[in-house]
Amino acid sequence: MTTKILALIDALGNLVRFELLPGHQFDTIGVAPLIKDIQFDALLGYKAFDSNWIVEELDQRGAQVVISQRPARAQKLKIDATMYEWQHLIENYFCKLKEFKRIAMRACKTDQSFSAMIYLAAAVINSR
Repeated sequence: MTTKILALIDALGNLVRFELLPGHQFDTIGVAPLIKDIQFDALLGYKAFDSNWIVEELDQRGAQVVISQRPARAQKLKIDATMYEWQHLIENYFCKLKEFKRIAMRACKTDQSFSAMIYLAAAVINSR
């Protein structure tokens, strides 16, 4: 069994919200619940999040799109290269999260216990 953790990280590198997805699901499916009812000025993301509906949603919110684009995109978007460099905060958070063996190895048998472990790890990371 594989599980994807889709996380929303703030500008300081702290976990705001996360969604668990089956390993075979597209990443874009979990984006709507992540950004629901949250205000932000920009959204940084990888090529997996380069979707027209996400770009349209961010435009409606007045948020800046800082998502690396798939090569097949017909209309290229301009992204702020300086802001895109802050992408490492997301990678750093996942590295910190994977320091917890139960999360890295997906040792929990249910999604509920796995989510609880992520919340616990996030609390420990924030307290450091």
